[in-house]
Amino acid sequence: MTGFDVMFYVIAALTLASAALMVFSKNIIYNAAGLLFAFFGVAGIYVMLGADFIAATQLLIYVGGILVLLLFGVMLSQRFSGTEMRTGTLQVLPATLVCAGVAAILLRMIWQTPWPKAELGAPAPTTKTIGTLFMTDYLIPFEIVSVLLLAALVGAAFIGRRDAR
Repeated sequence: MTGFDVMFYVIAALTLASAALMVFSKNIIYNAAGLLFAFFGVAGIYVMLGADFIAATQLLIYVGGILVLLLFGVMLSQRFSGTEMRTGTLQVLPATLVCAGVAAILLRMIWQTPWPKAELGAPAPTTKTIGTLFMTDYLIPFEIVSVLLLAALVGAAFIGRRDAR
């Protein structure tokens, strides 16, 4: 086992432990902390796979945007309502059975699939290739998504301003 393999298993174990903390904790702040470290772990796995653009996107969008938005929402709603926000664990037995079934199916597929192995080359940055594709072959879909996101932003601002009137 190489150092690369050990690093992968350490990052994967930390990601799984963080995800378990997120799922099983009853305190919503601990849930958010588990989510934060699970996002960092996934970004670390992307870095190890040589997907630097996806790792940076993971950090910027999920850690920098969604998690911060979630924390602000929790902290602001907790302040106004005056109630302590805690999650309750409901229906543990059915959830455990479903998770065990899905895990059994996935493990069977992993063990029975003949996985081809490729030689690892030197890692190369992927951002130049992705940027070139966005500005050449995929320019129209990129612009359509940009207009769609702009419309969603304007709609969210309109809905937020409607309460102020």
